[in-house]
Amino acid sequence: MQLGNVASLAYFIPELVLSATVVILIVLDLVTDNRAAAGIAALAASVAVFVLILAGGAGNERMFNGMIVFDSFSFYFRLLITLATMVAVWMSIGSDEVKRCDQGEYYAVLLAAALGMFLMAEADNLLMAYLSLELVSLTSYILTGFLKHNRRSQEAALKYLIYGGVASGTMIYGMSWIFGIAGSLSFGMINGALTQSGTGASLGVFIALVLILAGMGYKVASVPFHMWAPDVYTGAPIPITTYLAVGSKAAGFALLTRFFYPAISRLAANGNWQALAGVDWPQLLLVMCMITMTLGNLAALQQTNMKRLLAYSSIAQAGYALMGFVVLSNDGIRAMMFYLIAYYLMDAGAFLVVMIVANATGSEDIDAYRGLAWRGGMVPAVALAIFLFSLTGIPLTVGFIGKFYLFAAVIRGQFYILALVGILNSVVSLYYYLRPIRTMFLDQPAGDEAAVTGEAWNYGLMGVLAAATIVFGLYWAPLIAFADRSLKFFTGPA
Repeated sequence: MQLGNVASLAYFIPELVLSATVVILIVLDLVTDNRAAAGIAALAASVAVFVLILAGGAGNERMFNGMIVFDSFSFYFRLLITLATMVAVWMSIGSDEVKRCDQGEYYAVLLAAALGMFLMAEADNLLMAYLSLELVSLTSYILTGFLKHNRRSQEAALKYLIYGGVASGTMIYGMSWIFGIAGSLSFGMINGALTQSGTGASLGVFIALVLILAGMGYKVASVPFHMWAPDVYTGAPIPITTYLAVGSKAAGFALLTRFFYPAISRLAANGNWQALAGVDWPQLLLVMCMITMTLGNLAALQQTNMKRLLAYSSIAQAGYALMGFVVLSNDGIRAMMFYLIAYYLMDAGAFLVVMIVANATGSEDIDAYRGLAWRGGMVPAVALAIFLFSLTGIPLTVGFIGKFYLFAAVIRGQFYILALVGILNSVVSLYYYLRPIRTMFLDQPAGDEAAVTGEAWNYGLMGVLAAATIVFGLYWAPLIAFADRSLKFFTGPA
C-alpha cells in the first residue's frame, strides 16, 4: 500500500525521534556545560528508537508517495543500524579521545548519520537513495575529522571527502542514465521499464550500473572503491571507525540489495532471482567479490597497527558478505544478512578492545599488546581472542556459522570457484588474526608497558559482545529465522 506524506508520519516515528534528538543535542550543548549529558541523551535516544522499531514491527507500506519502503527488509536493517549506533555512542562515552571533543556537536552528527543510514535501508527511489547516501557521507566526513588537533584525523577526513565526492558524482551520473533509459526514479518502475523487450539488453544499462557501483561500492568498501578505508579507519576516532565499519557498511549493503534486486533483476517462478537479459551485473560483482576478499586479506598480512589491520580485515569481510549477494538467490541474501549481524558482533568487539588498550597505553600498534594477558589485561586479551577467532571463522563462534551459511549458499548455487577462493582467503586470514593473539599470550612484556586496568563502562559492553559471539555460535536459530522472515520484501516490484 502506498501512503501519502501525512499518513506516512505514523510509521516514521523512530526517524522523527532521531531528528528531534539531533536538535535537542545542539540546543543542550549551548545551554549546559555538562559534557556527559550529551552522551547519555544520545544513548537514551538510541535505546528509545530501538524499542519503537520493535514495537512498530514490520509492515508492507510504501511511504511518502513511494520514496521509502516500510517492510520486513527495512525493519531488519533499521534494528541492525540502531544496534550499531548504540555501540558507537557507548564507546564514545568511554573513549578518552572523544571526551576532548565538543560533545553536543559530536553526538548530534552521529545521530544524523544514523538517520541517513535508516533512509538508505528504506529507499525505494533513486533520488532518496542518493540523498540518504549523501547525508551519511557528509556526516561521516565530519565525524572522521572531529579530532581537530590530530593531524592524522584531519588528513583522513580530507581524503575521505575527496574520494567520496568523486564517488558521489560518478554515482549520480549513472543514476541519470538509468532515469533517462527507464523514465522513472522509482525502483519498481525502473524494473518494469527495463524488462520490456529490447530495453533490458541495452549496453547503456550496464554502463550505468558500473557508474552507480562507484557510489554504493565505496560505501561498503569493496575493491576497487576501497582506497579510502585504511587511512580513514586509522585516522578517525575509534568509535567512529567502528561505526563506519559496522553501521555504514550494513546500510550500504541494504541499499545495494534493494537497488540491484528489485530494480535490476526479476523474480523467477522458482523463487530465485535472474539478472535482466544482457545485463550481467552478477558476473561483474563476482569478480569484485573475489578480488575484494583477496586484496583485503593479503594487505592485512603486513600491518603493524591494529586499526589498520582491522580496516583491511573489514575490506575482506565485505568480500565475504558479497558472496551471498552475487549468487542471485534468497538463500544467498539470507546468508549475507545473517553474516552482517555476525560481523557487527565480532568487529565491534574487536574495535572496543583496541579502544580499551589505546585508553590505557596511548598506542594502537600491535606492540602495545605484548604480554597483555600478563599485565592486568587478561579479560580484554581473552575477549579479543574470541573476536579474532570469530572473524577467522573458527567453530563455536558466530563467525563460523555466518561463513557456513555463505559457503552453503555459494555451493548450492554451483559457484565452486568462488567457494574455493573464499576458503583459501579464510586460511590466509588465520595468519594475521593469530598474530595479535600470539603477541598477547606468548610474548613476554618488556616491563615498561602501561598496565591495562578494568573500566566498568567499557568492560560491560565488551562482555556482552563476547558472550553474544559465543552464544550465537552455539544457538543461532533465532537470528537465521529473523533474517529469513525479512526476505518477505523480495516478492517483486510494486
